[in-house]
Amino acid sequence: MRQTPAHTHSGHQTRPDHRPAAFRGIPGSRLTRLEYGSGKEKRVVTSALPQKASRDIAAGIAVTLIIFALTLNLPLIGFFLAVFIPLPVLFYRAKLGRRNGTWVLGLTSVAMTAIIGGLSLDALFYLELLVLGFAIGEMLFMRLSVERTVLYAVAVVLGTSSAFLLLYGLSLQVGISTVISDYVLKSLKLTLAIYEKMGISQDAIRLMSDSMEQIQYVLVRILPALAVGSTLFVAWVNLLMARSVLLSRDLFFPDFGPLNRWKVPEVLVWGVIASALLLLFPSRAMKVIGLNGLIVFMVVYFLEGIAIVSFFFEKKQFPRFLRSTIYVFIFIQQIICLLVIGLGFFDTWLDFRRLSTPPQNSE
Repeated sequence: MRQTPAHTHSGHQTRPDHRPAAFRGIPGSRLTRLEYGSGKEKRVVTSALPQKASRDIAAGIAVTLIIFALTLNLPLIGFFLAVFIPLPVLFYRAKLGRRNGTWVLGLTSVAMTAIIGGLSLDALFYLELLVLGFAIGEMLFMRLSVERTVLYAVAVVLGTSSAFLLLYGLSLQVGISTVISDYVLKSLKLTLAIYEKMGISQDAIRLMSDSMEQIQYVLVRILPALAVGSTLFVAWVNLLMARSVLLSRDLFFPDFGPLNRWKVPEVLVWGVIASALLLLFPSRAMKVIGLNGLIVFMVVYFLEGIAIVSFFFEKKQFPRFLRSTIYVFIFIQQIICLLVIGLGFFDTWLDFRRLSTPPQNSE
């Protein structure tokens, strides 16, 4: 059985030049050797690391800030571009190592905070995207499954976010619930102003304005699920992108196997059932807990549904452009999105990809 990748070695000692031909003769470069497996199956993954990391640190900061600037100045597209913010931090953490990767994380965080105008909940959103990228980069070099890689990175983000909210509330001498409630109301008013500039019908704007308190009430109570679900989604997307980017640059990435064959553990079905049953309780608190649980599980099964879609795209050899178009269509159409969630959920019993079918023995 193949073992999971071991930790990288520093490679500071003088050694013969066993570098791949592509890297021989390149001044100022060294190799990180990643050995895993045993016997004949032992493999060595090498990645070139520049001796002068300052240029890469500056490049990582610049790329991240460019994406950040686009998210601020493109109101509609910018929301989707924010998904890419963790990727440069993840990439340079993998390329430069922990210490130099921390410089990219730290200096970019300072720059973002200064651009936004100080520490705030708006700053927290972007800072946690940076933390997510760095956390995924850390988890890649541990002996973890793909599920634990994502879950541990998400746990780091949620933990630091909770600590920030607690300290932020203490500095304002208010509770976390008050901080969140005020922020949600502020965001709703900003959204309403954007809708007015976009030329949305006055009836729709009036309806939203009249329902502002009810919308705020619901959003505040499902915010935990929205935070967990969105972080899970962004982490998974960046993991998929990181695989292509890191391997194309001859950098280390764990062998998770084909992720379009990934399947949600069957035991999570009971979590969905339990969350749905909680909605039947007369207690409002139970209903809120059940609703939060369902939202999180919907995100999880959406990821499996996307894996199923990707599996059949690959099997039927769909052109890349057509795949991208369908993916965009899935994300912007709520009905299609729900169908993908159902696809992932019912795959527990129907096994659309036939992953559980034993191979036929040929005589």
